[in-house]
Amino acid sequence: MKEVALGDAQKSPEASTFAACVATILELSLEEVPQPAPGQDPATGWAVSRWLGGMGLGLVPVADAATFSWPGPWVARVQSAENEEVRFVVMYGVPSGVVYDPAGAAQRDGFMIIDGYVIAPGDVALVRPPEPPLSAAAGAVESIWVASTAGDPARPLRRVLALPGLGLDGDRHVTGTGTFPSWLPGSALTLIEAEVCESFDPPLLANEHRRNVVTRGIDLNPLVGRDFSIGAVRCRGVRLCEPCRVFARYAGRPVIRPLVHRGGLRADILGQGVIAVGDAVSAAAERPQRRQPSA
Repeated sequence: MKEVALGDAQKSPEASTFAACVATILELSLEEVPQPAPGQDPATGWAVSRWLGGMGLGLVPVADAATFSWPGPWVARVQSAENEEVRFVVMYGVPSGVVYDPAGAAQRDGFMIIDGYVIAPGDVALVRPPEPPLSAAAGAVESIWVASTAGDPARPLRRVLALPGLGLDGDRHVTGTGTFPSWLPGSALTLIEAEVCESFDPPLLANEHRRNVVTRGIDLNPLVGRDFSIGAVRCRGVRLCEPCRVFARYAGRPVIRPLVHRGGLRADILGQGVIAVGDAVSAAAERPQRRQPSA
């Protein structure tokens, strides 16, 4: 996302903040987003829906916006608790938190979510992102962390047994006592780059990021959909481990926005073995073939 400055909110703060949110999500200039006709709802009127349709996109309403979560950006219409003014903000994560508040009033005064919308492709098979290039360089395990249950302090280990389909021995992902469901694809192992942690001032600590493995020297994002190894243990990248409101609560500081697409990797463990600090982290040479969309 590339945040845009709010336009003239005096005429219609609701329409102006909606346009700013859409422009931010689509990484466009504010001038490219059409303005609704007078009296037309900016989210449900024809102006924006026809414009999005020209790009193969649509604005999909969510059923229960107050409890909705999404591993990406979505637009929420909110009402200020202070003065009941209605604005739009960009939400992000599972569970979702505000990452962009163009008017700055919602987070300052408190707010209630009225409704929400996801900008979605008309045919998702035609807009899947290109596969990122994979670096030939191998990284290394810098530290290993486990926590017995959700909220327990993370403790460092020099070596740990990796259990296929479960997680690291002694961790809450193995016992099913974590915040999120265990034993599902992408639940066994979480990783984050040391370089990302060090980009914060002060650096993110283990009890803030709550990831199992901290790596150095390898870009984790291209490992989504690819087999890789940590030492002799085979793993498979399932999806990005995007930041969310739970992450922000542990960190106790604004982290969701700067960690978008930088929060690490969720992976499965394919083979049993021991993972140790200093082990090499490297990707398999071949990536499974994607199925091509049919006409």
